[in-house]
Amino acid sequence: MADSEMPKFRNLSLDRHGNIFVITMQKPPENRLNSWYCQEIIRAMNTVQRILGPDSEGAVITRGNDAKFWCTGLELEESDSNPFANTDGFYPMLHTILDFPFPTIALLTGHTFGGACPFALSHDYRVMNSSRGYISMPPVDLGLHFHGIGALPRLKLAPRVARKMLLEAHRWTGPEALADGVVDAVARPEEMFGVAMEMAREWAPKARMGVYGVLRAELWGEAGGMFQSISYVHSRLTSRPARVKL
Repeated sequence: MADSEMPKFRNLSLDRHGNIFVITMQKPPENRLNSWYCQEIIRAMNTVQRILGPDSEGAVITRGNDAKFWCTGLELEESDSNPFANTDGFYPMLHTILDFPFPTIALLTGHTFGGACPFALSHDYRVMNSSRGYISMPPVDLGLHFHGIGALPRLKLAPRVARKMLLEAHRWTGPEALADGVVDAVARPEEMFGVAMEMAREWAPKARMGVYGVLRAELWGEAGGMFQSISYVHSRLTSRPARVKL
């Protein structure tokens, strides 16, 4: 597929840099996630997979469109009118990223809040703004729960750090998140993209043997299976709605 034939997306762009693809979220306000937007991100990921093809080198970077926000979580109000919003959007998106056959990098350009934490943790690597923005996951303060909400913190972070994230709603700055292993690198705003691109180029070749995704599943497959099990489920509710909406 030629660059001129790249599909158009609603409130996000997909750009190609050789075998590195960059998804830039551009949805006001603050790149908050709802069912249709999660499906757009899924469509962008599927487009990359289709372009690269099997047994190829490649990687994907997901970034915000400014240095203030990466993503501030879910549009919690959507569940008032659509109780299946997350099962049709958020959970399938997390599973898609965890099942993706190429390395993925979340470039946390700014604030990363709420549901954006599992969104970020579903990526293989995280690069965070060193001078602006917090990362925080506050379901304990909102009264919110869904099956598997703690899987990625438990599987990817040290136990005390997972506790800080899920049970204490801790807010990390970039340097603090790096020290606790929540992110893999921090960089100044003007250098973030370059750091993410360098990381993508380093790890893109690891996809060429066709086993990157299945090996990832050996590490984090439990989380992927949980999200898959609550995706596209309409016979029952799959979450406890937030009591407090921010």
